[in-house]
Amino acid sequence: MDATVSRFSRQNALASGRRLARHGRRPLAWAGAIVAVLALGVVVLTAGAGSVGFLSLAAAAGAIAGAALVLATRARDEDGNLELIAEAVDHSPHGVMVTDADGGIVYRNVAFGARFGPMSRLDLAAAEAEDWRRLRQTALAGTAARARLCLPGGFAAAGTRVEVRAFPVDGSAASVAWELVDDNPQTPDPADAGALPSPPAGDDGPPVAGAGPSEPADAVWQIAELLDAAPVGFFVADAAGRFRAVNRELADRLGHEVETLMTDTGLADIVAGDPPPPPTAAGGPEPARLTLRRRDGSEMPAMLMRTLIGEGAEARQLAVVNDLAPATGAVATRSTEERFRRFFDFAPVAALMVDLDGAVVVANPALQAMAADGADPTGRQFLDLVAAEDRDDVARRLDDSWAGRRGGMMEVHLSDLLGRRPVQLYASRLESGSGETAELLVNLVDMAEQRNLELQFAQGQKMQAVGQLAGGVAHDFNNLLTAIIGHCDLLLLRARPGDESFPDIMQVKQNANRAANLVRQLLAFSRQQTLRPKVLSLTDVLAELSHLLQRLIGENIELKLQHERDLGLVKADQGQLEQVIINLAVNARDAMPRGGTLSIVTRNVSREESATLGHDLMPAADYVEIEVRDTGKGIPPEDLGKIFEPFFTTKAAGTGAGSGTGLGLATVYGIVKQTGGFIFPKSEAGKGTAFRIYLPRLRQAESEPSAEDDEAVGADGRPQDLTGKGTIMLVEDEDAVRVFAARALRNKGYTVLEANGGEAALKALAEHDGRIDLLISDVVMPQMDGPTLIKRVRQTLPDLKVIYISGYAEDAFRRNLDPDADFDLLPKPFSLKQLAGKVKSVIDGERA
Repeated sequence: MDATVSRFSRQNALASGRRLARHGRRPLAWAGAIVAVLALGVVVLTAGAGSVGFLSLAAAAGAIAGAALVLATRARDEDGNLELIAEAVDHSPHGVMVTDADGGIVYRNVAFGARFGPMSRLDLAAAEAEDWRRLRQTALAGTAARARLCLPGGFAAAGTRVEVRAFPVDGSAASVAWELVDDNPQTPDPADAGALPSPPAGDDGPPVAGAGPSEPADAVWQIAELLDAAPVGFFVADAAGRFRAVNRELADRLGHEVETLMTDTGLADIVAGDPPPPPTAAGGPEPARLTLRRRDGSEMPAMLMRTLIGEGAEARQLAVVNDLAPATGAVATRSTEERFRRFFDFAPVAALMVDLDGAVVVANPALQAMAADGADPTGRQFLDLVAAEDRDDVARRLDDSWAGRRGGMMEVHLSDLLGRRPVQLYASRLESGSGETAELLVNLVDMAEQRNLELQFAQGQKMQAVGQLAGGVAHDFNNLLTAIIGHCDLLLLRARPGDESFPDIMQVKQNANRAANLVRQLLAFSRQQTLRPKVLSLTDVLAELSHLLQRLIGENIELKLQHERDLGLVKADQGQLEQVIINLAVNARDAMPRGGTLSIVTRNVSREESATLGHDLMPAADYVEIEVRDTGKGIPPEDLGKIFEPFFTTKAAGTGAGSGTGLGLATVYGIVKQTGGFIFPKSEAGKGTAFRIYLPRLRQAESEPSAEDDEAVGADGRPQDLTGKGTIMLVEDEDAVRVFAARALRNKGYTVLEANGGEAALKALAEHDGRIDLLISDVVMPQMDGPTLIKRVRQTLPDLKVIYISGYAEDAFRRNLDPDADFDLLPKPFSLKQLAGKVKSVIDGERA
C-alpha cells in the first residue's frame, strides 16, 4: 500500500471523528472520534514500528475508525436509552465529504461517490450556490448548520434538492465536513471503499507514517494530546480490569490525578457497586450504564461504551465514559454559546452586536440581506446604519441600555445603506462571565410589510366610508334630478324652439344632466351604480370610440390602436366601458402637454399566463387585456399608490382644461371592479404610464347576444311609438318624482293609480276592482320598502309585472329578494322618454 493512500486513510479517520464530534444532535459524538484515534494509538503502541510496520497500521486506521464510529452515531433519549441512528461514516447511506480552504475534496465516503460522482472539487462560485456559501461560513465560524438546497454544478445529480449539513472540523480553521442526505439514497458498493482523490500535484502533505524512525513517536504524542483534550472521559483497561491508560477529562471528573488512577487502580475501585463484566466479544461496542464514585464520595451517573481488542491475557478494554449528569462549567458554557450562535445566525429578524465604542461587532445574515449589495456591516458605527433624523433618539436609547435601563420597542428608519426601511429597534445589554458589560444585542424588526398592510387596510376603510357616503348622497340627488329633468321634459312638450322660455328650459335640463353625470361618477367610484352589461367586441367598441378620442386628445398627440386577431368577447356596460377609456385618455393627454403617443392595445391572456403576471389579487382565468399607454411624464412613485383614491388629483382645481375633480381614476377603478375586472398601473418617471385592464373573457356559450343587448327601435330604424294602454300602480315616496312620473304616463295614454308608500299602495290595490297591468315602485321607502311590498302583492297577483325605480344599484337590493324574483329596473335619474320606453316594453312583454 503506497504512502498516499496511507496518509489519507489516517487523516480521514481523524477528520471523520472530529466532524461527528461537532454534530449538535448526537450527545455521544465525541465517542466515535476518541475510539477511532484510540484504536489507532493502541495498535501503534502494541505493534511498534518494527513488527507489523507503522505504514500499514496507519493505512488500516480508516477501517478501524469505520467500526469505532458506530459509537458516534448513537444518541441518548430522555430515558437514557441508546438508539442506533446511523452507521459508521464510511458505510453511511448518506454522502459525506470534507473540503479544504480552496474547495478541494480531501475525503468522500462510498455513498458520496456512488450518488454524486467522482468529484475532486466543490465549486461554490456560482450565483445559485449562495446558500451553500452561507452554510460554509457558519461552519467555519464554529457552528453546525443545515438547510435543504439544490445541488450546484459539478454534482452528477445537479439540480436535485437534498438536505445539506455542514460541520466545523476541529484543528482546521479552513476545512468543512459536509453530509448530504438524499431522499433517494443509493446503497454504496463496498468494493468502492477507500476510493479517494489524489492529493494536489507537488503537495506531499503532512509526514507519512513509516517514513522514518521518529514517526511512530510523533504519532503517539499527537494521539495523546488529542485524547487528553477530549471533552469526554476514556480509559484502557487490561484483562484484569486495571487501568492502562486514562485521559485527564475522566480523572478531573472523578477528582483524581491521572497518576493516581494509573497506580494499580482499576474499574472496580471507582464503581459504586459491582463493576460490569468485560465485553463478551471483540469488535462490537457494548453499552453499560453504571454509577461511578468520585474521590469525595459523591456519585456520577455514567454510560460506558466499550470495545474489546485482543484475546486472553493480552485483551484490552477500550471505553468511553459519558457523564449523564447535567452539563456544568465550561461544557455547559460551550453548549450555550453554540445554541446562541445558531439562534443568532438563523433568527428571522435582523440582529447585531454593538461594542462600547458603538461599532458593529457581528451581524446576522438577516441584517446583511437588508443591504442592497448584501454587504456585511461589521466594523461600521451602528449609528451610520440609522437614518440621520433618528440618530439622536437611537443614541439615547443605546445609552439607556448600557446603563441597564430597559426600554420598549422604538420605531426608527434605517439609513440608505439598508434601504431606508422602517424597523422596530430593541437593545439589551449582554454581560460577560465576570459580570462586566460586554456588548449590546440589537434586534431590528422590519416593519415595511406591516406598514404597507396598515396603509392598505386604512385605504380600504377610507374607500368604503367614502363609498357609503357617496352612495347615500347620490340616492338623494338622483331623486332631485329625476324631478328636475322630468319636469323639464313636461315643459318641453308645450314649448317650441322659438318660444322665449325654450332656451331657459334647455339650460336647466342640460345642467341637470351634467349633475347626473357627476352622480354617476360617485356611484361608479363606490361601485353602486346600475350597470347594463351586454356582450361586446372591444375591437368594435374602440373603433367607434376612436374618432371621439382623437378629438379629445388633440392633433399633437398620435393615437395608435392595436388589436390581437380573434380577440375574445367581454360582457360589460358599453357606456361605462367607454367612460373608462375616455377618462384614461384625458389623463394621458394632460400628461403630454407637448405631444406624444397614446397607444391602446388589446390582446387575449390565457389562464396559464395570468397566473404568472404576479398580481396576487387576480385569480388565474382567461382575460382580455386593454392596455392604455402614454409617453408622458409619468406618475411619481409616492403618488402611484394614491391615484385611485377619490378626490386625489395632481391637477389644478376647477372646471377648465387641465383641471380635475379627483374622481376620474376613482371612477375608472369602480367601473372596472364592478364589471368583474382588474386594473393595474405601471409608471416610470420621464417615460410614461401604462394602465392594464383585465376583463373576464367570455366562453362560447356566454357569447351569444341577448335581446336586451339591442335598443328598442322600430323596423324602419326610427324610435318606437311610446304611447300605450293599461293600468299602472305607481308607488313613490318622493312627491316631485311621483307627480312627474304620473303626468308623463297619463300623457302617454295610461291609467295611473298613485301611492306615497307601501301601506297606501296595498290599500289602493284592495279598493281597485279592475285589472292592474304593471306596478312601478321605489326601492327604499319608509315603513315598507319596495321588495316587501312586491312580495305581499304577489301573494294575490303572482303574475304581476314589476319595475323598480331606484337611485341605488341593482345589486344593493337584489340580495334581499328571492333568487327567482322577476322584475325590471329603471335607474334614477330618468327622463320622460326613458320612463315611457321602459313601461311600454315591459307591458308588451319585451325587455329593453
